[in-house]
Amino acid sequence: MTTVLTAAQTRFLRGQAHDLRAMLQVGGKGVTEALVAEIDLALEHHELIKVKVAAEDRDARDAMIEQIAERLGAALVQRIGHTAVLYRASKDKRQIVLPRA
Repeated sequence: MTTVLTAAQTRFLRGQAHDLRAMLQVGGKGVTEALVAEIDLALEHHELIKVKVAAEDRDARDAMIEQIAERLGAALVQRIGHTAVLYRASKDKRQIVLPRA
């Protein structure tokens, strides 16, 4: 199930993600099971992460980002160039408190 965010929550998360650095990079092999597992762990621990997608074609980049977000149930907060910001609330301990809808 994909996380759905309101406009205010998206704006809040974009502000939170501004100073973050990309934690993971999607390479030439594309979206692999190992990559999905790593992103899943990073989302569980940090809730908000940046992922760099190294695909030259814009449509391929968008497809990879959409596939990652869908497989992990994460919300795509923002995409600028090769970098995507993903958010998913932690199951164990939530660190980010979103503004109300």
